[in-house]
Amino acid sequence: MSDTSPIADNLRRIRERIAAAAIAAGRKPEDVTLVAVSKTKPAEAVIAALQAGQTVFGENRVQEAADKFAALRARHRLSLHIIGGLQTNKARDAVRIADVIESLDRRRLADALAAAIDTAGRAPNLLIEVNTGAEPQKSGIARDDADSFIGDCRDRFGAALVGLMCVPPQDEDPRPHFTWLADRAARHGLRTVSMGMSADFETAIACGATWVRVGSAIFGGR
Repeated sequence: MSDTSPIADNLRRIRERIAAAAIAAGRKPEDVTLVAVSKTKPAEAVIAALQAGQTVFGENRVQEAADKFAALRARHRLSLHIIGGLQTNKARDAVRIADVIESLDRRRLADALAAAIDTAGRAPNLLIEVNTGAEPQKSGIARDDADSFIGDCRDRFGAALVGLMCVPPQDEDPRPHFTWLADRAARHGLRTVSMGMSADFETAIACGATWVRVGSAIFGGR
């Protein structure tokens, strides 16, 4: 029987799978960053992950992230990603608390983030979310608009714009979506590609993911 927590055991298994997938793809395991998605999970779960050496976390909601991570930041070195759809009225709080915002997906949000960055005097790293499956219920810039939006955001945010993110449709093969996103990032000279979750992160790594967002396989279901 393991003398570690279930979360620590899960993290070890996920890291082993990430390493194996990277090696199978001819890549280095250290070139893939695990973002542990802790949304809806209590601070105790995050602490267990921190104790197991995990330092990068993803949250969907800005207020939940602020409440959960304020005290944790005082005691731990960690990186906080906002990965969920972001309302413009939450841009200022997101810029204040996040190290990375992965869900820049429209011009109004770009305006709000630019204003918040000016006010805060700090710029988190930004990823543009692309709705690769054209799903009306999901956030993300449309594929057809992605190139112009990426160009506009590079002009506006400079080095703070570091990459692209997507969430493929659940009922489709994710590989074409992952391949498209990695290719689009490369075309624009963006080195970060955030794609792949608990069910498909190994496929994402094979397609070029540099960040994978894993929640339930680490923390369990909601």
